[in-house]
Amino acid sequence: MAKVTRDDVARLAGTSTAVVSYVINNGPRPVAPATRERVLAAIKELGYRPDRVAQAMASRRTDLIGLIVPDARQPFFGEMAHAVEQAASERGKMVLVGNSDYIAEREVHYLRAFLGMRVSGLILVSHALNDLAAAEIDAWDARVVLLHERPEAIDDVAVVTDDLGGAQLAVRHLLEHGYEYVACMGGTADTPAIGDPVSDHVEGWKRAMDEAGLPTEGRLYEAPYNRYDAYKVALEVLAGPDRPPAFFCSTDDQAIGLLRAARELRIDVPGQLAVAGFDDIKEAPLADPPLTTVASDRPAMARAAVDLVLDDGLRVAGSRRERLKTFPSRLVLRSSCGCR
Repeated sequence: MAKVTRDDVARLAGTSTAVVSYVINNGPRPVAPATRERVLAAIKELGYRPDRVAQAMASRRTDLIGLIVPDARQPFFGEMAHAVEQAASERGKMVLVGNSDYIAEREVHYLRAFLGMRVSGLILVSHALNDLAAAEIDAWDARVVLLHERPEAIDDVAVVTDDLGGAQLAVRHLLEHGYEYVACMGGTADTPAIGDPVSDHVEGWKRAMDEAGLPTEGRLYEAPYNRYDAYKVALEVLAGPDRPPAFFCSTDDQAIGLLRAARELRIDVPGQLAVAGFDDIKEAPLADPPLTTVASDRPAMARAAVDLVLDDGLRVAGSRRERLKTFPSRLVLRSSCGCR
Protein backbone atom coordinates (compact mmCIF):
# COMPACT_ATOMS: atom_id res chain seq x y z
CA MET A 1 0.00 0.00 0.00
CA ALA A 2 1.34 3.41 -1.02
CA LYS A 3 2.20 5.77 1.80
CA VAL A 4 -0.41 8.47 2.41
CA THR A 5 1.12 11.93 1.93
CA ARG A 6 0.19 15.45 2.87
CA ASP A 7 -0.73 16.03 -0.80
CA ASP A 8 -3.32 13.24 -0.54
CA VAL A 9 -4.87 14.90 2.52
CA ALA A 10 -4.93 18.28 0.75
CA ARG A 11 -6.67 16.84 -2.35
CA LEU A 12 -9.35 15.08 -0.30
CA ALA A 13 -9.95 18.15 1.88
CA GLY A 14 -9.95 20.49 -1.14
CA THR A 15 -7.25 22.74 0.22
CA SER A 16 -3.50 23.39 -0.04
CA THR A 17 -0.73 21.40 1.59
CA ALA A 18 0.21 24.57 3.50
CA VAL A 19 -3.21 24.63 5.17
CA VAL A 20 -2.83 20.95 6.06
CA SER A 21 0.49 21.83 7.66
CA TYR A 22 -1.11 24.65 9.66
CA VAL A 23 -3.75 22.27 10.99
CA ILE A 24 -1.25 19.56 11.92
CA ASN A 25 1.14 21.97 13.61
CA ASN A 26 -1.59 24.22 15.05
CA GLY A 27 -0.08 27.19 13.24
CA PRO A 28 1.72 29.40 12.50
CA ARG A 29 -1.32 30.75 10.62
CA PRO A 30 -4.95 30.39 11.70
CA VAL A 31 -7.31 28.08 9.80
CA ALA A 32 -11.07 28.61 9.50
CA PRO A 33 -13.03 26.15 11.67
CA ALA A 34 -14.87 24.59 8.68
CA THR A 35 -11.61 24.11 6.79
CA ARG A 36 -9.93 22.63 9.85
CA GLU A 37 -12.77 20.10 10.20
CA ARG A 38 -12.39 19.05 6.53
CA VAL A 39 -8.65 18.56 6.98
CA LEU A 40 -9.07 16.54 10.17
CA ALA A 41 -11.76 14.40 8.52
CA ALA A 42 -9.44 13.72 5.57
CA ILE A 43 -6.57 12.81 7.91
CA LYS A 44 -8.83 10.34 9.72
CA GLU A 45 -10.26 8.83 6.54
CA LEU A 46 -6.86 8.34 4.92
CA GLY A 47 -5.06 7.30 8.11
CA TYR A 48 -2.37 9.92 7.54
CA ARG A 49 0.54 10.02 10.00
CA PRO A 50 2.91 13.03 9.90
CA ASP A 51 6.59 12.25 9.25
CA ARG A 52 8.11 13.73 12.41
CA VAL A 53 11.66 13.12 11.21
CA ALA A 54 11.05 15.09 8.02
CA GLN A 55 9.40 17.86 10.01
CA ALA A 56 12.37 18.05 12.34
CA MET A 57 14.82 18.21 9.42
CA ALA A 58 12.85 21.02 7.83
CA SER A 59 12.45 23.07 10.99
CA ARG A 60 15.79 22.05 12.54
CA ARG A 61 13.83 21.36 15.74
CA THR A 62 12.19 18.22 17.11
CA ASP A 63 9.19 17.74 19.35
CA LEU A 64 11.62 16.75 22.10
CA ILE A 65 12.74 18.46 25.27
CA GLY A 66 15.96 17.30 26.87
CA LEU A 67 16.00 16.95 30.66
CA ILE A 68 19.21 16.26 32.57
CA VAL A 69 18.96 15.36 36.27
CA PRO A 70 21.61 14.20 38.74
CA ASP A 71 19.91 10.89 39.62
CA ALA A 72 16.32 9.96 38.74
CA ARG A 73 16.49 7.10 41.26
CA GLN A 74 16.26 9.68 44.04
CA PRO A 75 12.57 10.35 44.73
CA PHE A 76 12.84 14.14 44.44
CA PHE A 77 14.39 14.05 40.97
CA GLY A 78 12.08 11.24 39.86
CA GLU A 79 9.05 13.29 40.87
CA MET A 80 10.48 16.39 39.20
CA ALA A 81 11.12 14.47 35.96
CA HIS A 82 7.55 13.16 36.00
CA ALA A 83 6.20 16.69 36.49
CA VAL A 84 8.29 17.97 33.57
CA GLU A 85 7.07 15.14 31.35
CA GLN A 86 3.44 15.92 32.17
CA ALA A 87 3.93 19.63 31.51
CA ALA A 88 5.70 18.89 28.22
CA SER A 89 2.91 16.54 27.14
CA GLU A 90 0.41 19.37 27.63
CA ARG A 91 2.47 21.35 25.11
CA GLY A 92 2.66 18.48 22.62
CA LYS A 93 6.27 17.62 23.43
CA MET A 94 8.08 14.51 24.62
CA VAL A 95 10.96 14.39 27.10
CA LEU A 96 14.34 12.69 26.86
CA VAL A 97 15.88 12.12 30.30
CA GLY A 98 19.59 11.75 31.04
CA ASN A 99 21.16 11.06 34.44
CA SER A 100 24.44 12.83 35.12
CA ASP A 101 25.07 10.85 38.34
CA TYR A 102 26.66 14.05 39.71
CA ILE A 103 29.52 13.59 37.20
CA ALA A 104 30.46 16.68 35.18
CA GLU A 105 31.71 14.68 32.18
CA ARG A 106 28.44 12.75 31.95
CA GLU A 107 26.49 16.00 32.11
CA VAL A 108 28.50 17.32 29.15
CA HIS A 109 27.87 14.02 27.31
CA TYR A 110 24.11 14.44 27.58
CA LEU A 111 24.31 18.11 26.71
CA ARG A 112 26.09 17.27 23.45
CA ALA A 113 23.79 14.33 22.70
CA PHE A 114 20.53 16.20 23.29
CA LEU A 115 21.59 19.42 21.61
CA GLY A 116 22.90 17.42 18.66
CA MET A 117 19.44 15.88 18.31
CA ARG A 118 18.03 19.40 17.89
CA VAL A 119 15.74 19.27 20.89
CA SER A 120 13.27 22.13 21.15
CA GLY A 121 14.91 23.11 24.41
CA LEU A 122 16.88 21.81 27.33
CA ILE A 123 15.92 21.75 31.01
CA LEU A 124 18.95 21.27 33.20
CA VAL A 125 19.07 20.22 36.85
CA SER A 126 22.80 20.65 37.33
CA HIS A 127 24.67 19.81 40.51
CA ALA A 128 27.64 21.99 39.57
CA LEU A 129 27.70 23.15 35.96
CA ASN A 130 31.33 23.55 34.89
CA ASP A 131 32.91 25.82 32.31
CA LEU A 132 33.04 23.05 29.68
CA ALA A 133 29.29 22.48 29.92
CA ALA A 134 28.67 26.23 29.80
CA ALA A 135 30.81 26.51 26.67
CA GLU A 136 28.86 23.65 25.07
CA ILE A 137 25.58 25.45 25.67
CA ASP A 138 26.95 28.70 24.24
CA ALA A 139 28.34 26.91 21.17
CA TRP A 140 24.90 25.54 20.27
CA ASP A 141 23.13 28.79 21.20
CA ALA A 142 20.61 26.51 22.87
CA ARG A 143 17.43 27.36 24.70
CA VAL A 144 18.22 26.27 28.24
CA VAL A 145 16.31 26.65 31.49
CA LEU A 146 17.90 25.79 34.81
CA LEU A 147 15.56 23.99 37.19
CA HIS A 148 15.93 23.57 40.96
CA GLU A 149 19.56 24.70 40.91
CA ARG A 150 21.22 27.82 39.50
CA PRO A 151 24.96 27.30 38.92
CA GLU A 152 27.04 30.42 38.50
CA ALA A 153 28.75 29.15 35.33
CA ILE A 154 25.89 30.19 33.03
CA ASP A 155 23.33 32.97 33.11
CA ASP A 156 20.34 31.20 31.64
CA VAL A 157 16.85 31.58 33.08
CA ALA A 158 16.36 29.59 36.28
CA VAL A 159 13.24 28.24 38.01
CA VAL A 160 13.90 27.59 41.70
CA THR A 161 12.33 27.29 45.14
CA ASP A 162 12.89 29.70 48.02
CA ASP A 163 15.34 27.22 49.55
CA LEU A 164 16.87 29.61 52.04
CA GLY A 165 13.55 30.90 53.35
CA GLY A 166 12.08 27.41 53.52
CA ALA A 167 14.98 26.14 55.61
CA GLN A 168 14.55 29.05 58.00
CA LEU A 169 10.87 28.17 58.42
CA ALA A 170 11.69 24.58 59.36
CA VAL A 171 14.47 25.43 61.82
CA ARG A 172 12.48 28.21 63.48
CA HIS A 173 9.60 25.78 63.95
CA LEU A 174 11.85 23.19 65.59
CA LEU A 175 13.23 25.83 67.94
CA GLU A 176 9.70 26.97 68.81
CA HIS A 177 9.11 23.47 70.20
CA GLY A 178 11.69 24.33 72.83
CA TYR A 179 14.58 22.16 71.70
CA GLU A 180 17.91 23.34 73.06
CA TYR A 181 19.37 23.63 69.55
CA VAL A 182 18.97 22.16 66.05
CA ALA A 183 21.74 20.28 64.27
CA CYS A 184 21.90 20.24 60.46
CA MET A 185 22.63 17.45 58.01
CA GLY A 186 24.06 19.31 55.03
CA GLY A 187 25.78 18.21 51.85
CA THR A 188 29.28 16.94 51.19
CA ALA A 189 32.61 18.72 50.79
CA ASP A 190 32.05 19.10 47.03
CA THR A 191 28.61 20.72 47.37
CA PRO A 192 28.82 24.07 45.52
CA ALA A 193 28.80 27.03 47.88
CA ILE A 194 26.67 29.16 45.54
CA GLY A 195 23.57 28.25 43.57
CA ASP A 196 23.00 24.83 45.14
CA PRO A 197 19.75 24.22 47.09
CA VAL A 198 21.51 22.28 49.85
CA SER A 199 23.94 25.16 50.38
CA ASP A 200 20.92 27.45 50.72
CA HIS A 201 19.32 25.03 53.18
CA VAL A 202 22.45 25.11 55.31
CA GLU A 203 22.56 28.90 55.11
CA GLY A 204 18.90 29.08 56.15
CA TRP A 205 19.66 26.84 59.12
CA LYS A 206 22.57 29.09 60.14
CA ARG A 207 20.43 32.23 59.91
CA ALA A 208 17.63 30.73 62.00
CA MET A 209 20.11 29.59 64.63
CA ASP A 210 21.78 33.01 64.62
CA GLU A 211 18.40 34.70 65.08
CA ALA A 212 17.91 32.56 68.19
CA GLY A 213 21.39 33.42 69.48
CA LEU A 214 22.57 29.82 69.13
CA PRO A 215 26.00 28.72 67.89
CA THR A 216 26.33 26.46 64.83
CA GLU A 217 29.95 25.39 65.25
CA GLY A 218 30.25 21.62 65.45
CA ARG A 219 26.56 21.15 64.72
CA LEU A 220 26.73 20.75 60.93
CA TYR A 221 27.20 17.19 59.68
CA GLU A 222 28.25 16.34 56.14
CA ALA A 223 26.28 13.63 54.35
CA PRO A 224 25.42 12.62 50.78
CA TYR A 225 21.91 13.52 49.65
CA ASN A 226 20.58 9.95 49.50
CA ARG A 227 19.01 8.01 52.38
CA TYR A 228 21.45 5.11 52.27
CA ASP A 229 24.63 7.08 52.93
CA ALA A 230 22.79 9.50 55.23
CA TYR A 231 21.68 6.49 57.28
CA LYS A 232 25.33 5.48 57.80
CA VAL A 233 26.26 9.00 58.91
CA ALA A 234 23.25 9.16 61.22
CA LEU A 235 24.10 5.85 62.90
CA GLU A 236 27.47 7.24 63.94
CA VAL A 237 26.14 10.61 65.07
CA LEU A 238 23.13 9.29 66.99
CA ALA A 239 25.19 6.62 68.74
CA GLY A 240 27.68 9.21 69.96
CA PRO A 241 27.76 10.89 73.37
CA ASP A 242 26.55 14.30 72.14
CA ARG A 243 23.36 13.34 70.32
CA PRO A 244 21.51 16.47 69.12
CA PRO A 245 17.98 17.01 70.41
CA ALA A 246 16.71 17.98 66.93
CA PHE A 247 17.86 17.63 63.33
CA PHE A 248 17.11 19.63 60.20
CA CYS A 249 18.02 17.57 57.13
CA SER A 250 18.69 19.26 53.80
CA THR A 251 16.71 16.62 51.91
CA ASP A 252 13.84 14.31 52.81
CA ASP A 253 15.94 11.38 51.65
CA GLN A 254 18.53 12.24 54.30
CA ALA A 255 15.77 12.57 56.90
CA ILE A 256 14.35 9.14 56.01
CA GLY A 257 17.82 7.64 56.41
CA LEU A 258 18.16 9.36 59.79
CA LEU A 259 14.76 8.06 60.93
CA ARG A 260 15.83 4.53 60.04
CA ALA A 261 19.01 4.91 62.09
CA ALA A 262 16.99 6.25 65.04
CA ARG A 263 14.69 3.20 64.94
CA GLU A 264 17.64 0.81 64.93
CA LEU A 265 19.15 2.60 67.93
CA ARG A 266 15.76 2.62 69.71
CA ILE A 267 15.66 6.41 69.82
CA ASP A 268 12.11 7.66 70.04
CA VAL A 269 11.12 10.27 67.44
CA PRO A 270 9.99 12.85 68.39
CA GLY A 271 10.22 12.01 72.12
CA GLN A 272 14.02 11.90 72.17
CA LEU A 273 14.85 13.36 68.77
CA ALA A 274 12.94 15.75 66.52
CA VAL A 275 13.44 15.63 62.74
CA ALA A 276 12.50 17.87 59.82
CA GLY A 277 13.41 17.55 56.16
CA PHE A 278 13.12 19.44 52.89
CA ASP A 279 11.32 18.56 49.60
CA ASP A 280 8.05 16.89 50.74
CA ILE A 281 8.55 13.83 48.54
CA LYS A 282 5.67 11.36 48.21
CA GLU A 283 7.16 9.13 50.91
CA ALA A 284 7.36 11.90 53.54
CA PRO A 285 3.86 11.30 55.03
CA LEU A 286 4.52 7.54 54.99
CA ALA A 287 7.74 7.78 57.00
CA ASP A 288 7.79 6.46 60.56
CA PRO A 289 6.83 8.83 62.07
CA PRO A 290 5.40 11.03 59.28
CA LEU A 291 8.00 13.60 58.34
CA THR A 292 7.69 17.33 58.90
CA THR A 293 9.22 18.96 55.86
CA VAL A 294 9.32 21.94 53.50
CA ALA A 295 7.31 21.68 50.29
CA SER A 296 7.68 23.34 46.91
CA ASP A 297 5.18 23.41 44.07
CA ARG A 298 6.96 21.00 41.71
CA PRO A 299 4.14 20.81 39.12
CA ALA A 300 4.05 24.61 38.84
CA MET A 301 7.84 24.79 38.63
CA ALA A 302 7.87 22.14 35.89
CA ARG A 303 5.20 23.98 33.89
CA ALA A 304 7.14 27.23 34.23
CA ALA A 305 10.36 25.56 33.04
CA VAL A 306 8.64 23.97 30.03
CA ASP A 307 6.87 27.21 29.11
CA LEU A 308 10.13 29.15 29.35
CA VAL A 309 12.18 26.68 27.34
CA LEU A 310 9.61 26.69 24.52
CA ASP A 311 9.34 30.49 24.48
CA ASP A 312 11.14 32.05 21.49
CA GLY A 313 11.76 35.15 23.59
CA LEU A 314 13.63 33.23 26.27
CA ARG A 315 16.99 34.91 25.73
CA VAL A 316 15.99 38.43 26.72
CA ALA A 317 18.21 41.12 28.14
CA GLY A 318 18.09 41.61 31.86
CA SER A 319 19.87 41.07 35.11
CA ARG A 320 20.39 37.68 36.71
CA ARG A 321 17.77 38.57 39.31
CA GLU A 322 15.22 39.33 36.56
CA ARG A 323 15.97 35.95 34.97
CA LEU A 324 15.28 34.05 38.18
CA LYS A 325 11.76 32.73 38.78
CA THR A 326 11.41 31.80 42.45
CA PHE A 327 8.51 29.78 43.84
CA PRO A 328 7.66 30.07 47.54
CA SER A 329 8.28 27.29 50.07
CA ARG A 330 5.77 26.19 52.69
CA LEU A 331 6.15 24.24 55.89
CA VAL A 332 4.24 20.95 56.10
CA LEU A 333 3.76 19.90 59.73
CA ARG A 334 3.67 16.23 60.67
CA SER A 335 4.58 14.35 63.85
CA SER A 336 8.37 13.92 63.43
CA CYS A 337 8.94 17.41 64.83
CA GLY A 338 6.73 16.95 67.88
CA CYS A 339 3.48 18.28 66.44
CA ARG A 340 0.36 16.21 66.99
